[in-house]
Amino acid sequence: MFWCLIKSSLLLIKHYFWGSLHLEHIENRMAEDYYNTKESVEEYIRLAKDVNGAELIAKFKRFLPSNSIILEIGTGPGTDWNILNQDYTVIGSDNSPEFLSHLVSSNPSGRFIELDAITLDVQESFDGIYSNKVMHHLKDIDLINSLERQHEILNPNGIICHSFWKGTGSEVFKGLFVNYHSEKTLRAYFEKHFEILALESYAEFEEADSMLLIGKKKNNTTTKSKRH
Repeated sequence: MFWCLIKSSLLLIKHYFWGSLHLEHIENRMAEDYYNTKESVEEYIRLAKDVNGAELIAKFKRFLPSNSIILEIGTGPGTDWNILNQDYTVIGSDNSPEFLSHLVSSNPSGRFIELDAITLDVQESFDGIYSNKVMHHLKDIDLINSLERQHEILNPNGIICHSFWKGTGSEVFKGLFVNYHSEKTLRAYFEKHFEILALESYAEFEEADSMLLIGKKKNNTTTKSKRH
């Protein structure tokens, strides 16, 4: 969700609060240390307070029964975690210690773990896995490895739900790698391990600028574990 929140925050600032000079200042701060201090994370959370994946989660819920156990990859400020937690048991995860500190203090009854989105080094299994604008930070080979690992840690018939920015190619924006995807590339990466239940474009800021994929674990495929 990091890139989603950054882009949303910057657009809000641009349109409603400051001019281009102030926008550039905020962008530069994000690039330098935006996830490394308590103060910057608090500012980030405040700027992105109106961004959430409620519409995506509503579609996810069509395929995953209530009370299922979910892993959220890239929980960030915890906005989507709180929505998911209304119907599911959700284990939040992030690789930012500052965000994890915020999540733990804001949700003392919740469970949050430090986790890499590629290796997903956990010892348990889940009914569902969710992320919102997180997986596009992975290079193609890393996405493939992450999907293999997601398949491993999902229970039979487990459901995944991931959103991406739609497009072609990749770029580095303010220090963040962004890998754009199309329906064709997502099918190519996901169909080995998942039956695609929904794959559609939607508007985050502009018409059809994003992709949502919901899939079900294929139980007749095997993966080669890289963990020892």
